[in-house]
Amino acid sequence: MTTQAPMGTDLPADYKPWPALWAMVIGFFMILVDNTIVSVATPDIITELHTDYNSGIWVTSAYLLSYAVPLLITGRLGDRFGPKNVYLLGLTIFTLASLWCGLTGSIGGLITARAVQGIGAALLTPQTMAVITRTFPPAKRGSAMALWGATAGVAMLVGPLLGGILVDAAGWEWIFFINIPVGVIGFALAWRLVPTLPTHAHNFDWIGVVLSAAGMFLLVFGIQEGERYDWDGRIWGCIAAGVVVLALFLFWQSRNTREPLVPLELFRDRNFSIGNAGIALVSLAVTAMSLPFMFYAQAARGWSPTQSALFFLPMALLVIVLSPLVGKLIDQLHPRSISVVGFGLAAIAMALTSWLIEYDTPAWQLLIPFAVFGVANTCLWAPLGATATRNLPMASAGAGAGVYNATRQVAAALGSAAVAALIGTRLAANGLQGDAESFQQASRTAMPPQIAEPFSNAMSEAYWLPVAAFALGAVLVLFFAAPTHEGHGRKNS
Repeated sequence: MTTQAPMGTDLPADYKPWPALWAMVIGFFMILVDNTIVSVATPDIITELHTDYNSGIWVTSAYLLSYAVPLLITGRLGDRFGPKNVYLLGLTIFTLASLWCGLTGSIGGLITARAVQGIGAALLTPQTMAVITRTFPPAKRGSAMALWGATAGVAMLVGPLLGGILVDAAGWEWIFFINIPVGVIGFALAWRLVPTLPTHAHNFDWIGVVLSAAGMFLLVFGIQEGERYDWDGRIWGCIAAGVVVLALFLFWQSRNTREPLVPLELFRDRNFSIGNAGIALVSLAVTAMSLPFMFYAQAARGWSPTQSALFFLPMALLVIVLSPLVGKLIDQLHPRSISVVGFGLAAIAMALTSWLIEYDTPAWQLLIPFAVFGVANTCLWAPLGATATRNLPMASAGAGAGVYNATRQVAAALGSAAVAALIGTRLAANGLQGDAESFQQASRTAMPPQIAEPFSNAMSEAYWLPVAAFALGAVLVLFFAAPTHEGHGRKNS
């Protein structure tokens, strides 16, 4: 299939964007695999580094936080210095930080290395979406976004399974070492295939960067550490300070007459606003669903990382199979037609998972909600991304992609912090403490029933968060506006 470059990109008329997109998807794929691999390995990391469950979750939260905050400016860096150059820089940082993660022997060192990894991911991620916006015409972006969605599906399959195999066979360190050859190959392909796109001069809002980083850190730290400090005045002061600093950030963005970090005028487009809110809810919920299940599977049931990862198999396979079909529908149907199905099915899948998580549930029954969630995922990632970015002007492609991906990652960081707090609260409510000893005692054998039952109840109750997020999303996407681009099916609008 030949896709002509859109007007205004200063690319040759016969330029074919698909090879460049495939090359950049490798880096995006590696980041997604890294997320799913780490969730599978978290119980082993907690045990082998002799830490507690909250510190183990910080291995994910530190990555998500350092990933989220720079995204507000890394999209602009792509506009200013070229998406190819910034992509290659991010891929290099991510790959080297992966080596650091695998070599560290302490929980503090691992959390620090993960934070550096997040910075590399922040440089890399928005460039992929910006290249889609700048090299694919609006009526063809649905198919390109379908590849983006299918990439997530493959990562859901490869990440947990590969992570389980590596942890079982070689140790948790190898979930990071595996990134090194992938990063080298991805760098070579991107260097060869990704075009050098025109750049746009930008002023960088460093005040906005500082305010957003400080506000997010205070908010995430307060939420995640609340249970550890018994939700005392210091925690509530930290959360309140985060909210105030983020409010100052938004005020500064509205008053910045040069070039704000977040161009608030982008949100005048209804679909961009709803798409950002929708992907925030998806990202929050997806982050919040994986850790409770892995804790339940490996600690309460005594399943190995590989056995635990196999439960994601039906979800990933359905995403891979259905993504091309949904990609074609995105360019024809009203976006709410697909998205509301995705959010509704996701809420049902999470509620069913919560109901089934008991210490003696037959394993095969747990496959059912994950299959339903696979169908739901297909109807969420690509439709939301395509709808949010379809109307962006070319000069704002990087900024829009940065805002969209920042929204997604900020929500993921909040989801990780919130589920950590919820897990701690529910463990306490069920008479348990989330320390390393409980995981070490389990150590690939199921907990005794008197512990497994309340532990499973706590993990089940943690699913209240993703259920609520997906249910809210189903209502939100009803307000999507009908597309007007060429090729949209008018009979469905």
